Amino acid sequence: MTKTINCPQCGKPTLYSPENSYRPFCSKRCRLIDLGEWASEGYQIPLEPSMDDYSTGLEAEEQVFTPKLH
Repeated sequence: MTKTINCPQCGKPTLYSPENSYRPFCSKRCRLIDLGEWASEGYQIPLEPSMDDYSTGLEAEEQVFTPKLH
């Protein structure tokens, strides 16, 4: 049984079956465009910033002596 889906890259209808070696994409071109986006970090999974993102690496009592950028 074959299923028709839209190509995630260009939106054209494409077969989602073992006969389509590029599935879920419609062509090698669409598959490579998608791979290039991942490789260049064009796609990113959004995350909430954690405390580590704001951490200075200093202990709390050391931070009061750290100059601040204005």
